[in-house]
Amino acid sequence: MQEECQQAAEILRGASSIFVMTGAGVSAESGIPTFRGADGLWRDYSVQDLATPEAFRKNPRLVWEWYRWRQNIIIKAQPNPAHYAVVELERVSEHFLLLTQNVDNLHQRAGSSNVLELHGNIFRVRCSDCGKVSPSPCFAEASCDVPTCECGGLLRPDVVWFGEAIPSTIWTESLDYLNTAQAVVLCGTSGVVWPAAAIPGIAKELGIRSIEINLEPTPFSSTVDVSIMNKAGEVLPRIVKALSTAA
Repeated sequence: MQEECQQAAEILRGASSIFVMTGAGVSAESGIPTFRGADGLWRDYSVQDLATPEAFRKNPRLVWEWYRWRQNIIIKAQPNPAHYAVVELERVSEHFLLLTQNVDNLHQRAGSSNVLELHGNIFRVRCSDCGKVSPSPCFAEASCDVPTCECGGLLRPDVVWFGEAIPSTIWTESLDYLNTAQAVVLCGTSGVVWPAAAIPGIAKELGIRSIEINLEPTPFSSTVDVSIMNKAGEVLPRIVKALSTAA
């Protein structure tokens, strides 16, 4: 792994603009359950039963019960070494953008500032009627009622649910920056959730050198310049160290 980390550091060393994309694998290292596998079930419900507009219309109280359960897990979690390594990459980069698929706010808590949230933020709410966005009003467990907006509409988590489109402004800003990037780091992302899954291919078409860090191979593992199969919390700090100690 040391050789691959050195290769990754060499790519980043020659880049004045860096684009980092993180996925659920980074959050999982902080103890936050993922949507897939055994963690993808809550009681007798799948994520698809809870994270859709249809589910919210059918039973908003149940959806909020699940989100408050998630909020309470996340609020107790702490950023891990991968989060802090991303902060360090931003600090040493001339130009930097972090695009995250995670909704847990851990990157911001670690100190990242130039962050775009592709799937929203679990600690914000959005009115189903007027669209107003504000901080989440309640972290209590299932006892809380469904929160409402001052306009009377039901408040929902400000996250992108299954079947919903990514905010066009976020996606456009991501692609605009990607077009100027000289290195891409793909960290803890499965490469199967769209439109994020398009990023590796776009980078390849643009001739941007790319680095993948993930526990398992992904659909783009064979196309990146460096692919490291290991925990992001172990790999990213090594890359940052190699970057800082280089001649």
